[in-house]
Amino acid sequence: MTSLDPPTPPHAPGDSTPEPPIQPDPPKAPERVSTVTWIVGLALAAVLGAILFAGGYLVAGGNRQSATCAAPTTAFAAFCEAYNELKSQYVDKLDDTKLAEGAIQGMFQDGVQDPFSGYMSPQEYQQALGSLSGKFSGIGAEMAVKNLKEPANLSACATLSENCVLIVVSPIAGSPADRAGLQPGDVVVAVDGKSVNGSTIQDQITKVRGPSGTQVKLTIKRGARTFDLTLTREEITTQEVESKMLDGHVGYIALHGFSTSAPDQFHAALKGLLDKGATQIVFDLRGNPGGYIESAQKIASEFVSSGTIFTQESSGGSIKVWSAQGGGLATNPKIPVAVLINNGSASASEIVSAALKELHRATLIGEHTFGKNTVQIWAPLQDGAAGGVRITISRWFPPDHDSVHPNGVLPDVAVTIPAGTPPEKDLILDRALAFLSKQTGSQASPLPTGSPTAALTPAAGLVSWDDGGLHSAFV
Repeated sequence: MTSLDPPTPPHAPGDSTPEPPIQPDPPKAPERVSTVTWIVGLALAAVLGAILFAGGYLVAGGNRQSATCAAPTTAFAAFCEAYNELKSQYVDKLDDTKLAEGAIQGMFQDGVQDPFSGYMSPQEYQQALGSLSGKFSGIGAEMAVKNLKEPANLSACATLSENCVLIVVSPIAGSPADRAGLQPGDVVVAVDGKSVNGSTIQDQITKVRGPSGTQVKLTIKRGARTFDLTLTREEITTQEVESKMLDGHVGYIALHGFSTSAPDQFHAALKGLLDKGATQIVFDLRGNPGGYIESAQKIASEFVSSGTIFTQESSGGSIKVWSAQGGGLATNPKIPVAVLINNGSASASEIVSAALKELHRATLIGEHTFGKNTVQIWAPLQDGAAGGVRITISRWFPPDHDSVHPNGVLPDVAVTIPAGTPPEKDLILDRALAFLSKQTGSQASPLPTGSPTAALTPAAGLVSWDDGGLHSAFV
C-alpha cells in the first residue's frame, strides 16, 4: 500500500505500522500496485531473504553458531564475511532474529538514508497497520500526552514523566473503556502494574492494545483517588471524523486520519452538517498525519467537482494523475470553506489542503504544514512475522506542481500562536470564524498575508503518512 502519511491497515491500507498480536482485516485497496512495483517488492524480499534468511536458518535455526551466508551480489560479500566471523568467533550465543532485524534496519538507516523508508519490527508493523486502517484490537479510548507545567510545550514530552502525563481524551462510545467508566481527564499512571514514566506514548499504545479477549489492567488517577481498572480488549473501529454546528450556520468538521473508512465517515458527517443548514464549512486538518492517498482523493472530491487533485511521479518518469471524482457534497462555490492547518498536518493532509488552495476552493488558515511529498508502499516480511518495510516509491505534486517539501503548504491567512497560549484557547479556529463572518455567500479570494506561515499489505494501497510527532492515539 502506498502511504503519504498513515500506516497500513492490517489487511490492506495506506502511511504506518503494524501490530503483530492481532492483524485487523485489511481494507480492500482501491488501487492496485503496478507490476513494476510488485517486481521491485519481490526483488527486495529476495535480496533480504538471500542475505538474512538464506536457507531459513537465520530465523528458524535458533542460535546455531555455524552457518553460511549467500551474497546476492559481490557488494554483499563483506556482509557475509562479517556475519560468518561473528557467528564463528563471538564469545556468547547470538540471537539470529536480532541479528537479522539489526541488519535490515541498518540497510535502511545507513544505506537508504530516507526518513520515510525503513524497517519496522513485528510489533511496530502491526501497530502501524492498525493506525492506518482505523481498526485494531484494544480498549477503545483516545489517549494523549499532557504537559502539566507547560501545556503548550508538548515537544518537551518525548517521554512520560510526573509532568508529562498520559491522559484519557475520551472513550469511544460503547467500547470496553466506555463500559468500564474511563473518563476524559483520567491520568494513566501504570499499565499492567508497571509505571508509564520513562516510556513513550508509542510504548504504551503497544501495551494497551492486544488480542481480542485478553485483559489489560490500567492504574488510573482521578483527582485525589488512584484505582485499578481491568478491561477486556475488543476489535475497535476508530472514528476519524468529528463534526458539529457553530454559530448556528457554520459546519465544523475535523478529520483525524485518512484510513480506508475515513471517506465514508467524512461524507456522512458533511451531509449531516449540510442537512442541518450549514452555509459555511470549517474543515480542520490540524494534527492529521495522513494516510491513504486514495482516501485523500475522495475527500478532496467532496469540495472539488473536476480537475487534478494531485499527480504522482515515480522513477523512470512515470506519472499518474489523480483527478476529482465528481458528485461531491460541497462543490458549490457559494459555500465558503476555511481549512485549518498547522505544522502537524502532513502527507495526505497536505494533498487535500494544497489542492483546495490551488483550485481556489478554500482559504487555508493557520500555520504551514509539515512538508512531506513522498508516497510509500508497506511490505510485510515473512507475512508480517518478521515485521515489515516501508519504501518510498514516488513523489506527489499539487495541481500547480509546486513541491510542498520542505516548507509545507503555506496558509493564506497566517496565525501565530504566542508562547504560553492555553490549549483551550483556539486562535486558529477563532480566526477562521472571523474570516467566514465576512463572507457573503460566494467564495472570496484568500486574504493577503505577509507571513507565510499504507503500505503494501496483502491488499495494496498507497500511503502518505507521518507520525513522527505523535502525541495522541487510539488504544
